[in-house]
Amino acid sequence: MSTSTGVNITIFMLLKVLRYSALFFGIFYGFYHQSTLTAQSEIAKIDREYERKENLISQAKAAWLQKTLPPEKKAASGEIIIDPNDSRFDLEAYLAMKMVDEAKKN
Repeated sequence: MSTSTGVNITIFMLLKVLRYSALFFGIFYGFYHQSTLTAQSEIAKIDREYERKENLISQAKAAWLQKTLPPEKKAASGEIIIDPNDSRFDLEAYLAMKMVDEAKKN
């Protein structure tokens, strides 16, 4: 009977070791997984902020181009004349308008 008791104690100790090993492995995996998720979240946040700044810069460029156009380059309604056969057509203003449109698209 002494061998049976020794085997039972060994199995019991082995089960304890396995349980605690699984517990500690789970805790360490949880910390690792949480740090990975946090890092991904921070990267996404930085990307969103960068895109927002890019958008603000392109809007500012478009507003600046629109502001710096001389008033005589605009038609009475405030729009640029795009008809090349019109005597008031200005190629420079037309190209600046196209640059503004491109800046808005990007």
